[in-house]
Amino acid sequence: MLCLELLKEVNAIKKTSGRSSTIGVKYISHLLEIQDRERAPPSVQIAAAHGALDRLIPSHSSSFEFRIISKEQHCGGESCFIITSHPSFSGRGTPEILISGVTGVELLAGLHWYLKHWCGAHISWDKTGGIQLSSVPKSGSLPCVQEAGILVQRPIPWHYYQNAVTSSYTFAWWDWERWEKEIDWMALQGINLPLAFTGQEAIWQKVFQNFNISSSDLNDFFGGPAFLAWSRMGNLHGWGGPLPQSWLDQQLILQKKILARMYEFGMTPVLPAFSGNVPAALKSIFPSARITRLGNWFTVGGDARWCCTFLLDATDPLFVEIGKAFVQQQLKEYGRTSHVYNCDTFDENTPPIDDPGYISSLGAAIFRGMQSGDGDAVWLMQGWLFSYDPFWRPPQMKALLHSVPVGRLVVLDLFAEVKPIWSTTEQFYGIPYIWKRSSATSDPSSSTTKQTSKVDLGGVSNIVEPNQWGRGSCVVGYYDGEDSLNLKGDGGMVRLWEVTKERQVKQSKVATLAAMEMERE
Repeated sequence: MLCLELLKEVNAIKKTSGRSSTIGVKYISHLLEIQDRERAPPSVQIAAAHGALDRLIPSHSSSFEFRIISKEQHCGGESCFIITSHPSFSGRGTPEILISGVTGVELLAGLHWYLKHWCGAHISWDKTGGIQLSSVPKSGSLPCVQEAGILVQRPIPWHYYQNAVTSSYTFAWWDWERWEKEIDWMALQGINLPLAFTGQEAIWQKVFQNFNISSSDLNDFFGGPAFLAWSRMGNLHGWGGPLPQSWLDQQLILQKKILARMYEFGMTPVLPAFSGNVPAALKSIFPSARITRLGNWFTVGGDARWCCTFLLDATDPLFVEIGKAFVQQQLKEYGRTSHVYNCDTFDENTPPIDDPGYISSLGAAIFRGMQSGDGDAVWLMQGWLFSYDPFWRPPQMKALLHSVPVGRLVVLDLFAEVKPIWSTTEQFYGIPYIWKRSSATSDPSSSTTKQTSKVDLGGVSNIVEPNQWGRGSCVVGYYDGEDSLNLKGDGGMVRLWEVTKERQVKQSKVATLAAMEMERE
């Protein structure tokens, strides 16, 4: 059990280095409280952690005991895990190591931490080293942890993972066996905020049926599996389709398994939302609907069959109706939500009008659609558009970012290790954000990337920027930049207290383990 003196030290440091008051703090904190209340029971999370342990290293299934603990009582009010030698260890077949954590994710992050730093194990994707456990001693002879153990804390709530396009570059080809392995890997890396985009076309079928749009109408709307990401974001339509109904149904079944496992671990899966992108058929069914055709995106050569998607005007009553219906249909299918939704209206698409009033009305309508379906909704938006398109000058950025009630919008600062937007926009003009590394568009071996990462992620990592609510990695395609993810797996937990007999509070390390590993390269 964590000693009282250590908990006092944790709280003392929080007072001197904690988050300052910002406009988004109140509601994000409220959302975190809701998610804590709605999280799976401790017994479910512990069972899920044991399941992952059995899949990872079945020979040691009895070597570890997992316990869910209160972050207020044990972690100084923030998520953490604690690793100790088991007080009741009596020989092979009984637990040797006790791992306590706030959620199932913290339990598995603690397991990974122990295997990595006490046993020299390596856990990564198959083509970047895979799972290397040969260095782990036999059950019954695992290395001991110093008497009082260690506490590893997560001072910012979210560790984000994925990119909206990963679903097409990689995930479209996966079955449940592969997804199960990936979700285990996420939890072992401490990831608690993953995208969950699989199967949404089957949801859209049911939603659009209520607006008299047929499945055949949607054949020209949905892209093929390798292009779904860009049809979802309104870059193209129909390219690579149509999608067989059997595939759509199978993807929805798969999504339900994915979400169930993520919830069992205590994760916060991010569901999709309505961005305004609509099928062409909507115009003929609702002739008075205000619909704009956007310009040509890259690869489809200006062919009207594939390019120039249709955007429903934010002032049209159908906008909020469709947005609400989509969220509600997901709740009906999945039975629950974690209240965080992602959509991107202008991903590499320039808005048709640069009037800040137009942009503000669109952002407000997107959020109203979410909120009408889920009163606790928070919009998680990719910030790639601000880096990619010079259209987004300060007036346009502020119009979009401030179109949503404070605390109800969180921005993903993609490409932040090379071109951070937070540092040039007064931290997104006061809007909560998540620092992300874009592994596809930067070379992790470059000195520029390393130096930027040290400054923004590692070197002074106990100093969390006031509006920063998470960190993560924007993996565009699988096997792309996993080395950096291995670093960030520890980087999500950035405060480490080690306790020994001689000195209960031995040290507080302000540098992340990720930063230290970068320094050694």
